[in-house]
Amino acid sequence: MAVSTVFTPHSLAAALAAALSLGCAGAAIAAEPVEPSFSAPSQGDPNRVWIRYAAGQKAGISALIQQQVGALHASVAAGQGARAARAIGATTHYQFDDLNAVVMTLPSEVLAQLRKNKNLIVEQDVPRYPMAEFVPYGVPQVQAPDTVAAGADGTGVKVCVIDSGLRATHEDFAGIGLSGNAASGRTWNTDTCGHGTHVAGTIAAVGGNGKGVIGVSPGKVSLHIVKYFDGASCGVAYSSGLVDAARRCQQAGAKVINMSLGGALSSTSENTAFTQLFNQGVLSVAAAGNSGNSSKSYPASYANVLSVAAVDSNRARASFSQFNDAVDIAAPGVDVSSTYPKTGTALQVGTARFENLPMVGTATTTVSGALADGGRCLAGGGWSGRVVLCERGENTTQQKIDAVKAGGGVGIVLYNNVADPFPYSTGVAGSAGISGVAVSQGSGVALRGLAGQVATLNPTTVFDTHSYAVLSGTSMASPHVAGVAALLFAAKPSATAAQVRDALTATALDLGAPGRDNEYGFGMVRAFEALDRLTATGTSAN
Repeated sequence: MAVSTVFTPHSLAAALAAALSLGCAGAAIAAEPVEPSFSAPSQGDPNRVWIRYAAGQKAGISALIQQQVGALHASVAAGQGARAARAIGATTHYQFDDLNAVVMTLPSEVLAQLRKNKNLIVEQDVPRYPMAEFVPYGVPQVQAPDTVAAGADGTGVKVCVIDSGLRATHEDFAGIGLSGNAASGRTWNTDTCGHGTHVAGTIAAVGGNGKGVIGVSPGKVSLHIVKYFDGASCGVAYSSGLVDAARRCQQAGAKVINMSLGGALSSTSENTAFTQLFNQGVLSVAAAGNSGNSSKSYPASYANVLSVAAVDSNRARASFSQFNDAVDIAAPGVDVSSTYPKTGTALQVGTARFENLPMVGTATTTVSGALADGGRCLAGGGWSGRVVLCERGENTTQQKIDAVKAGGGVGIVLYNNVADPFPYSTGVAGSAGISGVAVSQGSGVALRGLAGQVATLNPTTVFDTHSYAVLSGTSMASPHVAGVAALLFAAKPSATAAQVRDALTATALDLGAPGRDNEYGFGMVRAFEALDRLTATGTSAN
């Protein structure tokens, strides 16, 4: 049973006592006002609160609230105080006798007095929102929604993803045209590594389904998947295999190939193969590399492959993004949310459970201990035997792990400082020596409120799930450009690879030094401007 009574100043004092006397043995469900949409959440009404009291104290608390509201009413009636010109309103929303609690909206002056009472727990009745579709910042940053709205949505275009396969049954690929190739003993429509599924989601994750994320071409392009890497850690492959994969892409009818991969050594045979594909109308897009220096990565650095650098949400070059005279264009590649086929075993803190991803390089031992809030873990604290919660920022993941170990911690929970609703995938190159998982910013904030409770951290991966993750790398930048290229081919199916490439580079948002530079190439990809150029009369290739 739910109570939803609106009080006027004249009836408030008497009605409060009556409302508090109404009992309900269990959880109540009422027709509440519609909450704001997930895309624009508010912090709720600070005057709407839970008031929890000790068992047997309901009548006394009722009298106390009645007295305090009555005193405020008398003050208002006498024309005193800041609220004298306004009517006092209050609402009792729920009474939970089994929880020794009532949920009410009360004047702030009354709440201030109630919070001073040590026998009460007064906390905000905080809002909850439907976990609707999340739009990764990179999708609007490259102008994909505007271009899709103009009719260039990728329909009729096939993009080939050469990577670790795809979890084809993921909820955010439902209804998309899928095909693929894999070597004997492998399957293209599975993905234990996760890299390929994440890349494909940036290109084509379904829009409008109320789930997960949205891609550059939201469920409109078709995908051809070539499994080039395999295993939980992706593994290693060779240039000959890449050429074979690219040719399979062409045979499948792909107009765009995405390669979020690379290596430090060039190959004249590989270069020749990609030149042939370009001349035959296939645009190949590849990651510029994550070494953070001026070295070159291949196939990205071949003349007829589009090399993509990574920028963050502020359009600044990512610290890991390679820079050299082969970089052609830039795209979002820092903290990119997309589809993922695996997650971690839930982190248990008290009775609460939190989605996570095991941190690469950390131990695989299940550990338990009181949860400690370590802030950003800039230095070790008194954390002996504890699981330590650390926020990203200021120092490296390795330095945070070292700080937790120095403080005696047995495990680390790293939470994101970026407001994505999904876990942030991170880790260290070597052996961390302690167990660790990573969680989203929202989970991290919630965990801070549970400090002191026992946390059980089990860094075991669960495969083949409808999951999502936040990853960083030029691997995440490349599919933004591949997706935009698909939008352009959809708008002008007769366009050559050279024309689409010219449209992309000629209209990119200039960043860094004026004109083309080694860090950003011609700048950040802009789909709508590229569409205008490609479809304008007299467009020519460079």
